[in-house]
Amino acid sequence: MADKNAMKNKSAMRNKGKVKNKDIAKNKAAGKKKYAVDKIMKQEAEKRTAGKMGKKKYAVDKTAKQDAEKRTIGKMEKKYVVTKAFTEKTDHGKSVKEKKVSGKNTSEKMITKKQNADMCQYAKKCGGCDYQGLPYEKQLKEKQEYVRKNVGEFCKVLPIIGMEHPYHYRNKVHAVFDIAKGGSVISGVYKAGTHDVVNIDSCRIEDETADAIIHDIRGLLRSFKIKTYDEDTGYGLLRHVLLRRGFHSGEVMVVLVLGSPILPSKNNFVKALRKLHPEITTVVLNVNDKKTSMVLGEKETVIYGKGYIEDTLCGCTFRISPKSFYQVNPVQTEILYTKAIEYAGLTGKERIVDAYCGIGTIGLIAASKAKEVISVELNRDAVRDAVTNAKRNDIKNVQFYNADAGQFMVEMAEYRADQKKNQVPDATKSGKKATPDGNVDVVFMDPPRAGSDEAFLSSVIRLAPKRVVYISCNPETLARDLKYLTKHGYQAKECQPVDLFPWTTHVETVVLLSQQKPDDTIEIDLDLDELDATSAELKATYQEIKDYVLKEFGLKVSSLYISQVKRKCGIEVGENYNLPKSENARVPQCPKEKEDAIKAALKYYAMI
Repeated sequence: MADKNAMKNKSAMRNKGKVKNKDIAKNKAAGKKKYAVDKIMKQEAEKRTAGKMGKKKYAVDKTAKQDAEKRTIGKMEKKYVVTKAFTEKTDHGKSVKEKKVSGKNTSEKMITKKQNADMCQYAKKCGGCDYQGLPYEKQLKEKQEYVRKNVGEFCKVLPIIGMEHPYHYRNKVHAVFDIAKGGSVISGVYKAGTHDVVNIDSCRIEDETADAIIHDIRGLLRSFKIKTYDEDTGYGLLRHVLLRRGFHSGEVMVVLVLGSPILPSKNNFVKALRKLHPEITTVVLNVNDKKTSMVLGEKETVIYGKGYIEDTLCGCTFRISPKSFYQVNPVQTEILYTKAIEYAGLTGKERIVDAYCGIGTIGLIAASKAKEVISVELNRDAVRDAVTNAKRNDIKNVQFYNADAGQFMVEMAEYRADQKKNQVPDATKSGKKATPDGNVDVVFMDPPRAGSDEAFLSSVIRLAPKRVVYISCNPETLARDLKYLTKHGYQAKECQPVDLFPWTTHVETVVLLSQQKPDDTIEIDLDLDELDATSAELKATYQEIKDYVLKEFGLKVSSLYISQVKRKCGIEVGENYNLPKSENARVPQCPKEKEDAIKAALKYYAMI
């Protein structure tokens, strides 16, 4: 009985345990279900809250953004008003407005981004074009201001004449050849300030045909086993390639600049090149075997064609050799030269001197409107071309002289002084031909960037032409020379800038100068002693003689010494000039060294 009761109790306990476990499982399942419901409800509540907060935050942010934009626009408008007045006041190459607002706001960034898109891909490496990324109209304003800043004090500066299509205007293209690190042949230009070659396939300012020819020459070198020249070691053959293309004629000259005189398989090389470019009319080998920065050497050999090209400018045909100077922008050159001849005011009776004449362009163009033209040029090859050009155009009233323009003008001035004294001229001056007499009506001068020198300018003063037409590629040296000419009897009348070199800072100008008229007002400083000067003394003042002696001999001389030497040389001196103040005063005599120096000055000014 006891065992039965025990078994019953044991069974009851098991049933009780099962019920308990079942309740626990049930409660556990209910708990999980409740947790899941609570989690979902919590997430939905959080979403609703976040939505409300998001909308509120978005509204706040939008309002704040709009307020910020209004403030920015207000600042931009205010800045525009402030800087608008400074737009015309610019430094060379940079406007004040650019410096104040560049990179400060969204609109400026957009402009910069657009400019960068217009920039040449080689702009940062090459450095040849100073105005890359700057709109062309703004370039012209910068150049106008540059000329006005330098020349404006002397005369009126007319608005600059720009190009309608300021691209691919250079009819002369030079490429230097080298080997890249990987061993491939490259060609292009030297990076600014270095001798590192920037490989260029096409340039925005160079003639497109010329660029294509240079690119194909680069491709032919490997097949013809032609090595490029190494500046460091001095080994290699091809140094440079120079191309000239006639703008109107279309003729193309290729000049291969070599380090030695032999080009292997030269005939086959020319044949292969002309197969790619049949427009090539002549090929010249130029030998430059010296370690120099000069591109062309002295020796030349024509291996195909006639060795030169021809082109037309202002109605005249010109022969152009490898070394001849010819303006690189023929479109703008016609405008420039037309203006220069207009300034000369030719009537058919004038005698003209064309100094620094090159291949004779200005003088030959002006010849049909003048009585006689005297052209002077130091470059012998250019003079040879100039003589040919005169024959080619059937122009017979032009004489050409191979001489330094400054020295030639000095000799002309001396000849004029000799004529006035009825002395026999020296027929051996200036090479084979005698120096022409100094009776000149108009002087055209087109010096290099360094401008002219005092010897040349002083000879212009002594020749006293009615008009001087000064063509310059450097407004700064032009201003320096204008200062000298305007101090010695000439007046600058007008200046016309012409943009011959778009995308660079260079600008060409032509200025008209004419003799001061008797009724013109001239401000001068007079020494009272000079009022007693004779006509002979007017050739050079005492101060000019003093300055010359100090500059050339390093000696200081007094007016007394100058007057003593003048009397010894037979030059009349004012009777009251430098007399001693007392009757028995001792007058110092000019030392021999200073006497010789003063005589040299008198000879320089053609007074003896």
